[in-house]
Amino acid sequence: MQGLKRILTAFTLAACLSSPGKAQQQCTNGFDLDRASGQCLDIDECRTIPEACRGDMVCVNQNGGYLCVPRTNPVYRSPYLNPYSNIYPPPPAPNPVPNYPTVTRPLMCRFGYQLDENNQCTDVDECASDSHQCNPTQICINTEGGYTCSCTEGYWLLEGQCLDIDECRYGYCQQLCANVPGSYSCTCNPGFTLNDDGRSCQDVNECTSENPCTQTCVNTYGSFLCRCEPGYELEADGVNCSDMDECSFSEFLCQHECVNSPGSYYCICPSGYNLLDDSRSCQDINECENRNFTCTPQQTCFNIPGEYKCLDPVRCEDPYIQINENRCMCPAENAGCRDQPFTILYRVMDMVSGRSVPSDIFQMQATTRYPGAYYIFQIKSGNEGREFYMRQTGPISATLVMTRPVKGPRTIQLDLEMITVNTVINFRGSSVIRLRIYVSQYSF
Repeated sequence: MQGLKRILTAFTLAACLSSPGKAQQQCTNGFDLDRASGQCLDIDECRTIPEACRGDMVCVNQNGGYLCVPRTNPVYRSPYLNPYSNIYPPPPAPNPVPNYPTVTRPLMCRFGYQLDENNQCTDVDECASDSHQCNPTQICINTEGGYTCSCTEGYWLLEGQCLDIDECRYGYCQQLCANVPGSYSCTCNPGFTLNDDGRSCQDVNECTSENPCTQTCVNTYGSFLCRCEPGYELEADGVNCSDMDECSFSEFLCQHECVNSPGSYYCICPSGYNLLDDSRSCQDINECENRNFTCTPQQTCFNIPGEYKCLDPVRCEDPYIQINENRCMCPAENAGCRDQPFTILYRVMDMVSGRSVPSDIFQMQATTRYPGAYYIFQIKSGNEGREFYMRQTGPISATLVMTRPVKGPRTIQLDLEMITVNTVINFRGSSVIRLRIYVSQYSF
């Protein structure tokens, strides 16, 4: 081969490579790491490689490599210019190697650089010249002496492709996350609003912004509750309140009548009664004591629950004669009295409607006990409905018992008879209590 025979053994750039998880740097061939400075320094292959050049070839060290040139060629003037001299610090001056000739050589630039009009090596912008090898999904970023292929924000590089990062998988949003190509969008559940950071959510106080409830609003985390005032109940929509009909819940709220009102209720009593301080019970007004009646002077005012009666004076019918204001007697010498009760005593009582049964309501007793006599008690008349019976409680006494409830208003008149039998003198006679019972309209 004629002319200058040159053998370029190595001409490479020094690069620092970092391995994942390690802080130690590595250098490319032709350079060695200086642990003190952390820089990649040129290796003098002419000194370290025995017989690097053979025959008539002479070893000339270069930055990152060496050259073998003929001994007979003109003197080699200088090594190649180093366009990275401003990036990598120059290696320390090697020990002098005597008798290494220098030769004149045309100027060359490393890969990724080109000569400009001033014969200076300048960086080639592969991205601008479209000479890069980046995938269409990637973006080209120019670097000194080269370029890198990267992805836009929201994408990551995998096997040469830019793939969308699903940010929602990493919990970027506090509540709802929607992944979109290259980005994501955060939203909040109903009852929350998105904060200025675009990620976290804040509770909305619906009660202060616009009260959705007809009465009382209670804010909760992410929602609200509507409550109603006493006497109202929440409707099915959870917002509106409607009046609660307390009277329909129980018949025992009021003793007489319950009247519903908006948000409440009140009790009323029938005529002839006053409402007590408990606001539910009724108490009879005694018109006779209050002298709030219309009876004549000859009549007697008799109070019954809820009203009163004007009683006429007792008038005895023939053959009876009146012995006091409420007693009539049939004289024994009167032939018309032979089969009649000896005396008739008039009594009056009152009773509430629907009184519980069985109930003792009246007691009858002989006033005089004769030797050898015994007494029989019975209801002579007025018990057609069989609501009563006489229970003898002793030799000379008996009690009137009510066995069936009696509803008022009603007036019942019973003739209660006491028969006296004396076997010693062969005597049989009777006396009658004519009992008038006024049953009131109400049960109180």
